[in-house]
Amino acid sequence: MDLMEREIQSTKSKALNINLDKTIYGTLAEIGGGQEVARAFFQAGGASGTIAKSISAYNKTFSDHLYNEGKPDRYVSEERLHKMLHYEYDELINLLRHQHDSETRFFAFANTVETINFAKTNDSHGWLGVKFEMQERGKASEVVIHVNLKENDTLLQQYTLGTLGVNLIWACFHCIESPNTFLQSLMDNLDTDRIEVTMVRMCGPDLAWVDNRLLGVQLVKNGMTNATIFDRNGEVRQPSDMLYKKNVLAIRGRFRPISYLGLDMLKTSYSIFKSDPEYSRDSTIALCEITLNNLLHEGEIDERDFLDRVNLLNAMGQNVMISNFREYYKLVSYFSAFKIKKLRIVIGIPTFRKVFDKQYYQNLKGGILEAFGRLFPANTKLYIYPELEKETGKCIHSEDLVLPPDIAPLYQYLKANRKVLEIMGANKSRLHIQPHDLIEKIKNNDAEWESMVPNFACEMIKQRKLFGYGNNNLQNENMQ
Repeated sequence: MDLMEREIQSTKSKALNINLDKTIYGTLAEIGGGQEVARAFFQAGGASGTIAKSISAYNKTFSDHLYNEGKPDRYVSEERLHKMLHYEYDELINLLRHQHDSETRFFAFANTVETINFAKTNDSHGWLGVKFEMQERGKASEVVIHVNLKENDTLLQQYTLGTLGVNLIWACFHCIESPNTFLQSLMDNLDTDRIEVTMVRMCGPDLAWVDNRLLGVQLVKNGMTNATIFDRNGEVRQPSDMLYKKNVLAIRGRFRPISYLGLDMLKTSYSIFKSDPEYSRDSTIALCEITLNNLLHEGEIDERDFLDRVNLLNAMGQNVMISNFREYYKLVSYFSAFKIKKLRIVIGIPTFRKVFDKQYYQNLKGGILEAFGRLFPANTKLYIYPELEKETGKCIHSEDLVLPPDIAPLYQYLKANRKVLEIMGANKSRLHIQPHDLIEKIKNNDAEWESMVPNFACEMIKQRKLFGYGNNNLQNENMQ
Protein backbone atom coordinates (compact mmCIF):
# COMPACT_ATOMS: atom_id res chain seq x y z
CA MET A 1 0.00 0.00 0.00
CA ASP A 2 1.37 3.41 -0.92
CA LEU A 3 2.14 5.78 1.92
CA MET A 4 -0.16 8.45 0.45
CA GLU A 5 -3.14 6.06 0.44
CA ARG A 6 -3.06 5.56 4.20
CA GLU A 7 -4.89 7.69 6.70
CA ILE A 8 -2.22 8.88 9.09
CA GLN A 9 -3.61 9.32 12.59
CA SER A 10 -2.08 11.58 15.19
CA THR A 11 -0.02 10.03 17.97
CA LYS A 12 -2.70 10.92 20.52
CA SER A 13 -5.41 9.35 18.36
CA LYS A 14 -3.44 6.11 18.03
CA ALA A 15 -2.77 5.94 21.76
CA LEU A 16 -6.43 6.64 22.57
CA ASN A 17 -7.68 4.00 20.13
CA ILE A 18 -5.37 1.42 21.69
CA ASN A 19 -6.51 2.46 25.17
CA LEU A 20 -10.16 2.03 24.17
CA ASP A 21 -9.60 -1.38 22.57
CA LYS A 22 -10.75 -3.79 25.27
CA THR A 23 -8.91 -6.70 23.64
CA ILE A 24 -5.43 -5.16 24.08
CA TYR A 25 -3.76 -5.24 27.50
CA GLY A 26 -0.11 -5.03 28.48
CA THR A 27 2.90 -3.43 30.12
CA LEU A 28 5.39 -0.72 29.20
CA ALA A 29 9.02 -0.88 30.37
CA GLU A 30 11.53 1.87 29.55
CA ILE A 31 15.15 2.17 30.67
CA GLY A 32 17.79 4.77 29.86
CA GLY A 33 16.80 7.87 27.95
CA GLY A 34 13.49 6.64 26.54
CA GLN A 35 10.80 7.55 29.08
CA GLU A 36 8.08 8.98 26.88
CA VAL A 37 5.95 6.11 25.52
CA ALA A 38 4.01 5.53 28.73
CA ARG A 39 3.35 9.27 29.01
CA ALA A 40 1.73 9.28 25.54
CA PHE A 41 -0.76 6.61 26.59
CA PHE A 42 -1.58 8.20 29.95
CA GLN A 43 -2.11 11.66 28.41
CA ALA A 44 -4.37 10.24 25.69
CA GLY A 45 -6.88 9.09 28.34
CA GLY A 46 -8.43 5.74 29.13
CA ALA A 47 -5.07 4.09 29.85
CA SER A 48 -6.47 2.00 32.70
CA GLY A 49 -8.16 -0.22 30.15
CA THR A 50 -4.89 -1.04 28.38
CA ILE A 51 -1.90 -0.47 30.68
CA ALA A 52 -1.42 -3.03 33.44
CA LYS A 53 1.96 -1.64 34.48
CA SER A 54 4.51 0.92 33.41
CA ILE A 55 8.05 0.97 34.72
CA SER A 56 10.90 3.42 34.27
CA ALA A 57 14.22 1.95 35.34
CA TYR A 58 16.63 4.86 34.98
CA ASN A 59 19.26 3.57 37.39
CA LYS A 60 21.60 0.93 35.95
CA THR A 61 21.67 -1.12 39.14
CA PHE A 62 17.88 -1.34 39.13
CA SER A 63 17.96 -2.33 35.47
CA ASP A 64 20.47 -5.09 36.18
CA HIS A 65 18.43 -6.26 39.17
CA LEU A 66 15.24 -6.55 37.11
CA TYR A 67 16.53 -7.83 33.82
CA ASN A 68 20.00 -9.32 34.22
CA GLU A 69 20.07 -11.17 37.56
CA GLY A 70 21.92 -8.27 39.15
CA LYS A 71 24.90 -8.54 36.81
CA PRO A 72 26.14 -5.48 34.87
CA ASP A 73 26.13 -5.78 31.09
CA ARG A 74 25.51 -3.67 27.98
CA TYR A 75 22.39 -1.62 28.60
CA VAL A 76 21.52 -0.27 25.16
CA SER A 77 21.65 -3.55 23.27
CA GLU A 78 19.38 -6.05 21.58
CA GLU A 79 20.26 -8.61 24.23
CA ARG A 80 19.06 -6.33 27.04
CA LEU A 81 15.88 -5.54 25.11
CA HIS A 82 15.04 -9.24 24.70
CA LYS A 83 15.56 -9.82 28.42
CA MET A 84 13.19 -6.95 29.17
CA LEU A 85 10.53 -8.25 26.80
CA HIS A 86 10.69 -11.79 28.13
CA TYR A 87 10.65 -10.71 31.79
CA GLU A 88 7.73 -8.31 31.38
CA TYR A 89 5.66 -10.60 29.17
CA ASP A 90 6.13 -13.65 31.41
CA GLU A 91 5.20 -11.64 34.49
CA LEU A 92 2.12 -10.27 32.75
CA ILE A 93 0.89 -13.69 31.65
CA ASN A 94 1.58 -15.37 34.98
CA LEU A 95 -0.26 -12.72 36.98
CA LEU A 96 -3.18 -11.76 34.77
CA ARG A 97 -3.95 -14.50 32.29
CA HIS A 98 -6.62 -16.06 34.51
CA GLN A 99 -8.22 -12.66 35.27
CA HIS A 100 -9.02 -11.72 31.67
CA ASP A 101 -11.42 -13.26 29.20
CA SER A 102 -10.29 -15.23 26.19
CA GLU A 103 -10.55 -12.23 23.84
CA THR A 104 -7.67 -10.38 25.49
CA ARG A 105 -4.43 -10.06 23.51
CA PHE A 106 -1.55 -9.43 25.88
CA PHE A 107 1.58 -7.45 25.01
CA ALA A 108 4.80 -6.20 26.56
CA PHE A 109 6.55 -3.14 25.14
CA ALA A 110 10.13 -2.28 26.06
CA ASN A 111 12.83 0.15 25.02
CA THR A 112 16.40 0.86 26.04
CA VAL A 113 17.78 4.10 24.69
CA GLU A 114 20.83 6.35 24.87
CA THR A 115 19.82 9.95 24.21
CA ILE A 116 22.30 12.72 23.50
CA ASN A 117 24.44 13.76 26.47
CA PHE A 118 24.99 17.27 27.79
CA ALA A 119 28.26 17.68 25.89
CA LYS A 120 26.66 16.28 22.70
CA THR A 121 29.57 13.90 22.18
CA ASN A 122 27.77 10.55 21.95
CA ASP A 123 25.83 8.70 19.26
CA SER A 124 22.16 8.60 20.20
CA HIS A 125 20.42 5.32 19.46
CA GLY A 126 18.09 2.76 20.93
CA TRP A 127 16.29 -0.57 20.75
CA LEU A 128 12.50 -0.88 20.91
CA GLY A 129 10.38 -4.00 20.82
CA VAL A 130 6.98 -5.55 21.40
CA LYS A 131 6.19 -9.12 22.44
CA PHE A 132 2.51 -9.67 21.74
CA GLU A 133 -0.30 -12.04 20.90
CA MET A 134 -1.65 -11.66 17.38
CA GLN A 135 -4.57 -13.92 18.28
CA GLU A 136 -6.43 -14.39 21.54
CA ARG A 137 -4.59 -16.94 23.69
CA GLY A 138 -2.11 -17.39 20.86
CA LYS A 139 1.63 -17.91 21.13
CA ALA A 140 3.59 -14.67 21.37
CA SER A 141 5.32 -13.01 18.42
CA GLU A 142 8.05 -10.37 18.60
CA VAL A 143 8.99 -7.27 16.65
CA VAL A 144 12.31 -5.56 17.40
CA ILE A 145 13.67 -2.38 15.83
CA HIS A 146 16.88 -0.37 16.17
CA VAL A 147 16.94 3.37 15.58
CA ASN A 148 19.44 6.20 15.39
CA LEU A 149 18.25 9.50 16.86
CA LYS A 150 19.33 12.48 14.75
CA GLU A 151 18.03 15.46 16.70
CA ASN A 152 20.51 17.54 18.65
CA ASP A 153 18.37 18.05 21.73
CA THR A 154 17.41 15.58 24.46
CA LEU A 155 13.84 16.83 24.81
CA LEU A 156 13.21 16.57 21.07
CA GLN A 157 14.63 13.05 21.05
CA GLN A 158 12.30 12.07 23.89
CA TYR A 159 9.25 13.37 22.02
CA THR A 160 10.38 11.42 18.97
CA LEU A 161 10.73 8.24 21.02
CA GLY A 162 7.24 8.69 22.44
CA THR A 163 5.78 8.96 18.95
CA LEU A 164 7.80 6.03 17.65
CA GLY A 165 6.80 3.79 20.56
CA VAL A 166 3.11 4.47 20.00
CA ASN A 167 3.57 3.87 16.26
CA LEU A 168 5.28 0.54 16.94
CA ILE A 169 2.57 -0.77 19.26
CA TRP A 170 -0.14 0.45 16.88
CA ALA A 171 1.53 -1.23 13.91
CA CYS A 172 1.81 -4.54 15.76
CA PHE A 173 -1.95 -4.70 16.23
CA HIS A 174 -3.16 -2.99 13.04
CA CYS A 175 -0.57 -3.39 10.24
CA ILE A 176 1.20 -6.68 10.91
CA GLU A 177 -0.42 -8.45 7.95
CA SER A 178 1.21 -6.01 5.51
CA PRO A 179 4.94 -5.66 6.30
CA ASN A 180 5.60 -2.62 4.12
CA THR A 181 2.58 -0.80 5.55
CA PHE A 182 3.95 -1.74 8.97
CA LEU A 183 7.30 -0.12 8.13
CA GLN A 184 5.70 3.01 6.71
CA SER A 185 3.47 3.43 9.75
CA LEU A 186 6.53 3.55 12.02
CA MET A 187 7.29 6.96 10.52
CA ASP A 188 3.79 8.44 11.01
CA ASN A 189 4.16 11.99 12.37
CA LEU A 190 7.94 11.63 12.08
CA ASP A 191 10.50 12.18 9.33
CA THR A 192 13.96 10.92 8.40
CA ASP A 193 15.58 14.15 9.64
CA ARG A 194 14.59 13.10 13.15
CA ILE A 195 15.12 9.36 13.15
CA GLU A 196 16.64 6.51 11.15
CA VAL A 197 15.26 2.97 11.47
CA THR A 198 18.31 0.83 10.80
CA MET A 199 16.91 -2.64 11.48
CA VAL A 200 13.59 -4.47 11.88
CA ARG A 201 13.27 -8.09 12.89
CA MET A 202 10.04 -10.08 13.23
CA CYS A 203 9.75 -13.57 14.67
CA GLY A 204 7.23 -15.94 16.19
CA PRO A 205 4.86 -18.69 15.03
CA ASP A 206 2.37 -16.24 13.51
CA LEU A 207 5.15 -14.33 11.71
CA ALA A 208 7.07 -17.27 10.29
CA TRP A 209 5.99 -16.19 6.80
CA VAL A 210 7.89 -12.89 7.09
CA ASP A 211 11.37 -12.79 5.54
CA ASN A 212 13.35 -10.24 7.54
CA ARG A 213 15.72 -9.69 4.62
CA LEU A 214 12.81 -8.26 2.62
CA LEU A 215 12.04 -5.95 5.53
CA GLY A 216 15.65 -4.79 5.47
CA VAL A 217 15.72 -3.97 1.77
CA GLN A 218 12.32 -2.28 2.07
CA LEU A 219 13.74 0.00 4.77
CA VAL A 220 16.34 1.13 2.24
CA LYS A 221 13.77 1.57 -0.53
CA ASN A 222 11.51 3.60 1.78
CA GLY A 223 14.42 5.90 2.62
CA MET A 224 14.22 4.94 6.31
CA THR A 225 17.90 3.94 6.32
CA ASN A 226 20.82 3.98 3.88
CA ALA A 227 21.89 0.36 4.12
CA THR A 228 20.99 -3.03 5.55
CA ILE A 229 23.27 -6.01 6.20
CA PHE A 230 22.69 -9.77 6.31
CA ASP A 231 25.32 -12.07 7.72
CA ARG A 232 26.45 -15.28 6.01
CA ASN A 233 23.59 -17.14 7.70
CA GLY A 234 21.03 -14.83 6.14
CA GLU A 235 20.23 -13.12 9.45
CA VAL A 236 19.52 -9.39 9.48
CA ARG A 237 22.17 -7.64 11.58
CA GLN A 238 22.43 -4.22 13.11
CA PRO A 239 25.27 -2.66 11.03
CA SER A 240 27.13 -1.18 14.00
CA ASP A 241 27.23 -4.55 15.77
CA MET A 242 28.75 -6.15 12.69
CA LEU A 243 31.13 -3.40 11.50
CA TYR A 244 32.35 -1.53 14.58
CA LYS A 245 36.16 -1.28 14.56
CA LYS A 246 36.52 -4.02 11.95
CA ASN A 247 38.60 -4.25 8.79
CA VAL A 248 36.16 -4.20 5.87
CA LEU A 249 36.57 -5.51 2.32
CA ALA A 250 33.66 -4.41 0.12
CA ILE A 251 32.93 -5.56 -3.40
CA ARG A 252 30.03 -4.08 -5.35
CA GLY A 253 28.17 -6.05 -7.99
CA ARG A 254 24.86 -7.35 -9.26
CA PHE A 255 25.66 -10.95 -8.23
CA ARG A 256 22.91 -12.16 -10.54
CA PRO A 257 24.30 -14.72 -9.93
CA ILE A 258 27.83 -14.63 -8.55
CA SER A 259 30.18 -15.89 -11.28
CA TYR A 260 33.73 -17.20 -11.41
CA LEU A 261 34.73 -13.62 -12.20
CA GLY A 262 33.10 -12.27 -9.03
CA LEU A 263 34.53 -15.10 -6.97
CA ASP A 264 38.02 -14.38 -8.33
CA MET A 265 37.64 -10.71 -7.43
CA LEU A 266 36.82 -11.74 -3.87
CA LYS A 267 39.67 -14.23 -3.56
CA THR A 268 42.41 -12.09 -5.09
CA SER A 269 41.46 -8.93 -3.22
CA TYR A 270 41.20 -10.78 0.09
CA SER A 271 44.64 -12.25 -0.56
CA ILE A 272 46.07 -8.72 -0.86
CA PHE A 273 44.25 -7.64 2.29
CA LYS A 274 45.74 -10.57 4.23
CA SER A 275 49.23 -9.22 3.57
CA ASP A 276 48.40 -6.03 5.46
CA PRO A 277 50.37 -5.77 8.75
CA GLU A 278 47.23 -5.17 10.82
CA TYR A 279 45.20 -7.95 9.22
CA SER A 280 43.42 -10.34 11.56
CA ARG A 281 40.91 -12.92 10.39
CA ASP A 282 38.66 -12.38 13.40
CA SER A 283 38.56 -8.62 12.89
CA THR A 284 38.07 -8.66 9.10
CA ILE A 285 34.75 -8.88 7.30
CA ALA A 286 34.03 -9.16 3.58
CA LEU A 287 30.80 -7.69 2.19
CA CYS A 288 29.13 -8.27 -1.16
CA GLU A 289 27.33 -4.97 -1.74
CA ILE A 290 24.33 -4.61 -4.04
CA THR A 291 22.98 -1.11 -4.65
CA LEU A 292 19.24 -0.55 -4.52
CA ASN A 293 19.36 0.63 -8.12
CA ASN A 294 20.54 -2.85 -9.15
CA LEU A 295 17.53 -4.45 -7.43
CA LEU A 296 14.72 -2.33 -8.80
CA HIS A 297 12.61 -3.32 -11.79
CA GLU A 298 10.26 -0.56 -12.95
CA GLY A 299 10.63 1.09 -9.56
CA GLU A 300 9.75 -2.01 -7.54
CA ILE A 301 11.79 -4.76 -5.91
CA ASP A 302 11.52 -8.18 -7.53
CA GLU A 303 11.40 -10.15 -4.29
CA ARG A 304 12.12 -13.52 -5.87
CA ASP A 305 15.12 -12.19 -7.79
CA PHE A 306 16.45 -10.42 -4.69
CA LEU A 307 16.15 -13.52 -2.52
CA ASP A 308 17.75 -15.67 -5.24
CA ARG A 309 20.86 -13.48 -5.16
CA VAL A 310 21.10 -13.29 -1.38
CA ASN A 311 20.40 -17.00 -0.86
CA LEU A 312 23.17 -17.93 -3.26
CA LEU A 313 25.69 -15.55 -1.71
CA ASN A 314 24.78 -16.71 1.81
CA ALA A 315 25.09 -20.35 0.74
CA MET A 316 28.63 -19.55 -0.40
CA GLY A 317 29.46 -18.06 3.01
CA GLN A 318 29.23 -14.40 2.00
CA ASN A 319 27.83 -11.46 3.95
CA VAL A 320 25.52 -9.20 1.96
CA MET A 321 24.90 -5.47 2.12
CA ILE A 322 22.10 -3.58 0.33
CA SER A 323 22.66 0.17 0.04
CA ASN A 324 21.40 3.24 -1.77
CA PHE A 325 24.90 4.66 -2.33
CA ARG A 326 25.51 5.14 -6.04
CA GLU A 327 28.68 7.13 -5.45
CA TYR A 328 31.58 5.40 -3.74
CA TYR A 329 32.49 8.41 -1.60
CA LYS A 330 29.07 8.12 0.07
CA LEU A 331 29.73 4.45 0.77
CA VAL A 332 33.06 5.35 2.39
CA SER A 333 31.39 8.03 4.53
CA TYR A 334 28.84 5.46 5.70
CA PHE A 335 31.54 3.02 6.80
CA SER A 336 33.44 5.81 8.56
CA ALA A 337 30.60 6.19 11.07
CA PHE A 338 31.49 2.77 12.51
CA LYS A 339 35.12 3.68 13.24
CA ILE A 340 36.39 0.82 11.10
CA LYS A 341 40.12 0.21 11.11
CA LYS A 342 40.82 -0.33 7.41
CA LEU A 343 38.53 -0.17 4.39
CA ARG A 344 39.33 -1.78 1.06
CA ILE A 345 36.94 -1.41 -1.89
CA VAL A 346 37.24 -3.70 -4.89
CA ILE A 347 36.47 -2.05 -8.24
CA GLY A 348 36.68 -3.29 -11.81
CA ILE A 349 38.26 -1.18 -14.54
CA PRO A 350 34.93 -0.12 -16.16
CA THR A 351 33.68 1.28 -12.85
CA PHE A 352 37.07 2.75 -11.99
CA ARG A 353 36.92 4.85 -15.17
CA LYS A 354 33.62 6.33 -13.98
CA VAL A 355 35.19 7.27 -10.64
CA PHE A 356 37.22 9.90 -12.54
CA ASP A 357 34.20 11.27 -14.44
CA LYS A 358 33.45 14.80 -13.20
CA GLN A 359 29.76 14.61 -14.08
CA TYR A 360 29.09 12.44 -11.02
CA TYR A 361 30.28 15.18 -8.67
CA GLN A 362 28.46 18.23 -10.04
CA ASN A 363 26.31 18.41 -6.91
CA LEU A 364 29.39 18.96 -4.74
CA LYS A 365 30.75 22.48 -4.30
CA GLY A 366 34.28 21.14 -4.41
CA GLY A 367 33.58 18.87 -7.38
CA ILE A 368 35.84 15.89 -7.92
CA LEU A 369 38.42 17.15 -5.40
CA GLU A 370 35.84 17.19 -2.62
CA ALA A 371 34.60 13.74 -3.66
CA PHE A 372 38.11 12.30 -3.63
CA GLY A 373 38.78 13.85 -0.24
CA ARG A 374 35.82 11.84 1.07
CA LEU A 375 36.67 8.75 -0.96
CA PHE A 376 40.24 8.45 0.31
CA PRO A 377 40.49 9.00 4.07
CA ALA A 378 43.67 7.68 5.67
CA ASN A 379 42.31 4.16 6.22
CA THR A 380 40.89 3.57 2.72
CA LYS A 381 42.34 2.07 -0.46
CA LEU A 382 40.90 0.84 -3.75
CA TYR A 383 41.80 -2.55 -5.23
CA ILE A 384 41.50 -2.43 -9.02
CA TYR A 385 40.56 -5.59 -10.92
CA PRO A 386 41.57 -5.76 -14.62
CA GLU A 387 39.27 -6.20 -17.61
CA LEU A 388 39.53 -7.94 -20.97
CA GLU A 389 39.45 -5.71 -24.04
CA LYS A 390 37.00 -7.37 -26.44
CA GLU A 391 38.56 -6.10 -29.66
CA THR A 392 42.15 -7.11 -28.93
CA GLY A 393 41.82 -9.67 -26.13
CA LYS A 394 44.32 -7.61 -24.15
CA CYS A 395 44.20 -7.52 -20.35
CA ILE A 396 43.66 -3.89 -19.32
CA HIS A 397 45.08 -2.78 -15.96
CA SER A 398 44.61 0.53 -14.16
CA GLU A 399 48.01 1.71 -15.38
CA ASP A 400 46.68 1.45 -18.95
CA LEU A 401 43.93 4.00 -18.35
CA VAL A 402 44.00 7.13 -20.48
CA LEU A 403 42.58 10.01 -18.46
CA PRO A 404 42.02 13.70 -19.32
CA PRO A 405 45.14 15.85 -18.80
CA ASP A 406 43.62 17.71 -15.84
CA ILE A 407 42.69 14.44 -14.08
CA ALA A 408 45.81 12.36 -14.81
CA PRO A 409 47.99 14.07 -12.12
CA LEU A 410 45.34 13.31 -9.50
CA TYR A 411 45.45 9.64 -10.45
CA GLN A 412 49.25 9.62 -10.36
CA TYR A 413 49.16 11.10 -6.85
CA LEU A 414 46.85 8.31 -5.70
CA LYS A 415 49.10 5.68 -7.25
CA ALA A 416 52.25 7.18 -5.76
CA ASN A 417 50.69 7.14 -2.28
CA ARG A 418 49.38 3.59 -2.69
CA LYS A 419 45.75 4.63 -2.35
CA VAL A 420 45.04 2.64 -5.52
CA LEU A 421 46.46 -0.88 -5.77
CA GLU A 422 46.45 -3.19 -8.77
CA ILE A 423 45.16 -6.76 -8.41
CA MET A 424 47.92 -8.60 -10.26
CA GLY A 425 46.86 -12.18 -9.55
CA ALA A 426 43.58 -12.06 -11.46
CA ASN A 427 42.58 -15.23 -13.33
CA LYS A 428 42.66 -14.06 -16.96
CA SER A 429 40.58 -17.02 -18.11
CA ARG A 430 37.60 -15.55 -16.20
CA LEU A 431 37.78 -12.01 -17.58
CA HIS A 432 35.48 -12.77 -20.51
CA ILE A 433 32.47 -13.37 -18.24
CA GLN A 434 29.90 -10.57 -18.51
CA PRO A 435 26.97 -10.37 -16.03
CA HIS A 436 24.36 -9.56 -18.69
CA ASP A 437 25.47 -12.42 -20.94
CA LEU A 438 25.45 -14.82 -18.00
CA ILE A 439 21.87 -14.12 -16.93
CA GLU A 440 20.62 -14.31 -20.52
CA LYS A 441 22.28 -17.68 -21.01
CA ILE A 442 20.62 -18.99 -17.83
CA LYS A 443 17.19 -17.79 -18.95
CA ASN A 444 17.64 -19.23 -22.44
CA ASN A 445 18.99 -22.57 -21.17
CA ASP A 446 22.29 -22.05 -22.94
CA ALA A 447 24.51 -24.68 -21.30
CA GLU A 448 27.54 -22.39 -21.57
CA TRP A 449 26.44 -20.61 -18.39
CA GLU A 450 27.37 -23.66 -16.34
CA SER A 451 31.05 -23.04 -17.05
CA MET A 452 30.74 -19.42 -15.89
CA VAL A 453 29.66 -20.01 -12.28
CA PRO A 454 31.16 -22.06 -9.41
CA ASN A 455 29.97 -25.67 -9.22
CA PHE A 456 28.10 -25.12 -5.98
CA ALA A 457 26.22 -22.18 -7.48
CA CYS A 458 25.47 -24.14 -10.63
CA GLU A 459 23.86 -26.99 -8.67
CA MET A 460 21.86 -24.62 -6.51
CA ILE A 461 20.56 -22.70 -9.54
CA LYS A 462 19.44 -25.94 -11.17
CA GLN A 463 17.86 -27.45 -8.07
CA ARG A 464 15.96 -24.34 -7.03
CA LYS A 465 15.42 -23.03 -10.58
CA LEU A 466 16.90 -19.65 -9.71
CA PHE A 467 17.15 -16.64 -12.04
CA GLY A 468 14.61 -18.04 -14.49
CA TYR A 469 16.44 -21.32 -15.07
CA GLY A 470 14.17 -23.90 -16.70
CA ASN A 471 11.42 -21.42 -17.57
CA ASN A 472 12.22 -21.63 -21.28
CA ASN A 473 11.83 -25.42 -21.26
CA LEU A 474 8.48 -25.08 -19.51
CA GLN A 475 7.29 -22.57 -22.09
CA ASN A 476 8.31 -24.89 -24.93
CA GLU A 477 6.42 -27.78 -23.34
CA ASN A 478 3.29 -25.65 -22.97
CA MET A 479 3.43 -24.71 -26.64
CA GLN A 480 3.53 -28.31 -27.82
